[in-house]
Amino acid sequence: MQNWLLPEFIEDILPPEAARIEGLRRQILELFTSWGYQQVTPPMVEYLHSLLTGAGHDLDLKTFKVVDQLTGQLMGIRADLSPQVARIDAHLLNALGVTRLCYAGTVLHTLPDGLMQAREFLQTGAELYGHSGIEADCEIQGLMLDSIRATGLTGLHLDLGHVGIFHALMNQTELEDEGQSCVFDAMRSKDPDALKVHANLLSSKVMDSLMALQTLYGGIDVIDQAKRLLPKNAIIERAFRDLEMLIQHAGNVSIGIDLADLHGYHYHSGVVFAVYAPGFSQPLARGGRYDRVGEIFGRARPATGFSMNLRALVRGLPPAREQSGILAPLISSDPVLCALIRELRTKGEVVIYDLPGHEETKDELACNRIIKRSERGYKVVPI
Repeated sequence: MQNWLLPEFIEDILPPEAARIEGLRRQILELFTSWGYQQVTPPMVEYLHSLLTGAGHDLDLKTFKVVDQLTGQLMGIRADLSPQVARIDAHLLNALGVTRLCYAGTVLHTLPDGLMQAREFLQTGAELYGHSGIEADCEIQGLMLDSIRATGLTGLHLDLGHVGIFHALMNQTELEDEGQSCVFDAMRSKDPDALKVHANLLSSKVMDSLMALQTLYGGIDVIDQAKRLLPKNAIIERAFRDLEMLIQHAGNVSIGIDLADLHGYHYHSGVVFAVYAPGFSQPLARGGRYDRVGEIFGRARPATGFSMNLRALVRGLPPAREQSGILAPLISSDPVLCALIRELRTKGEVVIYDLPGHEETKDELACNRIIKRSERGYKVVPI
């Protein structure tokens, strides 16, 4: 094996893409701050039982395991920051009211999520704890859309769903976890024949409702269809009201409804949302409600949030262009020249010293201007 080869689905980020990712990370974190979200930075590794308890259980197969040489206990390299942020809210901050937290950090998966997908992500997101009402979900949805708009992307499409509807239907059965898992797999595939295989496990009323649920996706008129096809139930009726509220607060985006979307079913407890844009095959951001996420850490807090992978997002944008620089004379003690260089850099210009012995490779510096000395001092002129 060559020393310079990387593991499969692990990649280097080169200039100027690395600069664009970092600039976008800062821009989005500043946006989060302007909404009142405070940044936290969880550790890269934790004891495995902490990473995989509660909401993090579904991450087991995605998590790299290592042994702590100090204690001999099993640790995990984080595959998702959300459970860590929930731990911070529940166990460290102990706020009585609403807490708004945000983050940006690297996560690692054991396997890629699909073809041409990396295993290392720059996950960025925001979480709101302590408010169980739909108002919190509307806030998170708005922040998610603004975060995607900050990249310059337009033509956004918002997909909305509500896993609480499927939960409510399952509560009308006496199925154990294994039986519910079989029905869940059939529902997730949106395959009526696969669902009919489990007809003996369900009452005809629940079976008819699940068959109808598989067909309930499309435009916002799906909600009216669902009101006619699904049984009267307080939880289901509240789900409809929540979705209608999210639609009202979505702003200028196209909206799709998919009540059979069970993405994150074992993690989410209510509304779920995802943002798409032209030219991207995968959602740019996903989020939703996941109440009681902190229960395993000592406090069952209502919670809602979203996250996105900045690396994948930037990969779908047009190639970044390297910023043109200014070539400066050799490092000098001339205070006038030093002051000019500091001023240019303060204004955001790239100023590169012209080191001796590299005349043949100056083009690699990507400088289109140079600082020249004249009778009146120094000035910047085109090369």
